[in-house]
Amino acid sequence: MSDRIMSKALIFRLHRWVALAFAAPLLAVIGSGLVLSLEPALKAAAPAGTVTLARLEAVLDAAGPAARNAALSVQAHAGTVTLGGRGAAQVFDLATATPAAPGPWPGIFATARRLHETLLLDLGWLVTVSTAALILLAPLGLLLGWPRFRNTVGGWHRATGWLLLPLLVGSPLTGLALALGLSFAAPAVPAAGPAPELRTTLRWVAERHGLDGLDWVRPRGGATTLRVLDASGTSMVYRVGAEGVVAQPRPWMRVLHEGTWLGIAGSVANLVASAALLGLLGTGVWIWLRRIRLKRRARAAALAA
Repeated sequence: MSDRIMSKALIFRLHRWVALAFAAPLLAVIGSGLVLSLEPALKAAAPAGTVTLARLEAVLDAAGPAARNAALSVQAHAGTVTLGGRGAAQVFDLATATPAAPGPWPGIFATARRLHETLLLDLGWLVTVSTAALILLAPLGLLLGWPRFRNTVGGWHRATGWLLLPLLVGSPLTGLALALGLSFAAPAVPAAGPAPELRTTLRWVAERHGLDGLDWVRPRGGATTLRVLDASGTSMVYRVGAEGVVAQPRPWMRVLHEGTWLGIAGSVANLVASAALLGLLGTGVWIWLRRIRLKRRARAAALAA
């Protein structure tokens, strides 16, 4: 019996110190993940008819020859489209095909993504180690035993960990798989021949797929890669080359981690997971601080006696 108590105490200490050791990077990673979880919902909730072939071609006409082979990114929730990459990007209003000021959301999401992946300081390795530590916390918490549902901070901490376990483990697990380059998908189908111009790419895609779910189009490796939401609201990747539009194996690890599945449902799942993880981190630190205060009070009382 005493060995069991000692083992549980050891697991408790390990659970606590792993969480405390990685609390700062985890706060940044989970907090930025919470922000990023809003992006798929904004894309999926854009009104039908916002992105059409006619509107995109009008934007290409306004942009001129520079848009022939440019990258394209759609912000349907803001009613804008961006042509070109960093340093040479042009933003156009989809309804009027006139230059527009970039809205706040693209910049917010770009900064959140950099924080989520590198902590803004090229510390991707720390993000990976912290994510692995976060996954380790789940089995350690389960080994502490069944939760007692009490209306206390500790009670809510344990109840959240048990009730939302699939979400709490699934989000960091898919993130770790992406960081380690594990896609679990079949090799991508290469496109034959040179990539067509952007206008041709958009026309080919529009023939087989609605453009309301278009996310981005990027020239890459002698072909063009694009991402679009299918009829279920789940992201799908295509490559476009001389042979036309070729569907690529669905990158499920990225789809699940980014929440780009079943429209708003994936975004909501990520939002709940991020909020729960932040809650666990915050309540865990609060429980630790309270324990320190109680020990200090007991020590002071013992000395006073």
